[in-house]
Amino acid sequence: MNSEKNLELSNAREQFVKYLSQNKRAHATILAYSKDIEQLVAFIADNGKKQISDVEKIDLEGFLKKLSVDGYTPKSLSRKINSIKTFYRFLKNQNSITVNPAAEITHPKYEVKPPRILSKMEYRALRDASRGDIRTYAIVELFLQTGVRIGELAAIKIEDVKEKEMAIQPQENHPLRTIPLNKAAKEALDKWFSVRPKTNGGALFITKTGRPLLVRNIRTTIDRYFKVAGIEDAKVNDLRHTFIAHHLASGTPLTVISKLVGHKRLATTEKYLDLVKEKMSENVKLEEL
Repeated sequence: MNSEKNLELSNAREQFVKYLSQNKRAHATILAYSKDIEQLVAFIADNGKKQISDVEKIDLEGFLKKLSVDGYTPKSLSRKINSIKTFYRFLKNQNSITVNPAAEITHPKYEVKPPRILSKMEYRALRDASRGDIRTYAIVELFLQTGVRIGELAAIKIEDVKEKEMAIQPQENHPLRTIPLNKAAKEALDKWFSVRPKTNGGALFITKTGRPLLVRNIRTTIDRYFKVAGIEDAKVNDLRHTFIAHHLASGTPLTVISKLVGHKRLATTEKYLDLVKEKMSENVKLEEL
């Protein structure tokens, strides 16, 4: 175990990233935290400090102030603060520091937009737009028919897919779960398997050269088809929101939906109820996807 006075910030960052990996945090999360802390370490080093014992609250505040001046939004700053706080909690738990300079750093206030729910016409348009691209269509169908997270979808292996269900491997401390595959999802997957480059196992979704599709590849692809379909202001995660809202509107019990989508708390699922009521009050009913 390193003592506070001997541990350099760059080494502390390396230990932090290793810790995240060992605790099976999602690849995208590890990458984001790693870059955030790397950015922090560079700022502090430019101010002549290299040891973790040298860093004070004022240094962290100076870093956040610079980001704000550089044009970072309050939402982006809040994400950076999450990274910093997680980093310093790690150091404190490791007894690498005795005082946590990030403990009293506060998040900026910003408006949190409600989840975006695709209308009947929008999700039809997206499915139609992607139908000619067998791989993308299978990806779209899995999002719409199962409500998986983008990181979970990128991590699916061939062996995870069974005849009528699919295993979702643990990520971000979420437990292993198994989700059913309905007819639409199964048909889309069967078509993908018929053209998928042959490999012995490996990732479910791969490139023509056999490389696994990364989260950023999937996001870029879906964003492109949003444009083709004429869907504005939508993100990949909105397909998950749509799945949840559809099932709530159809009367599926909260507990069942929560388990299907891997919510840690039932309260997270309950937040969608008001959205569903609003949609229904507008007489917009989601048909079965």
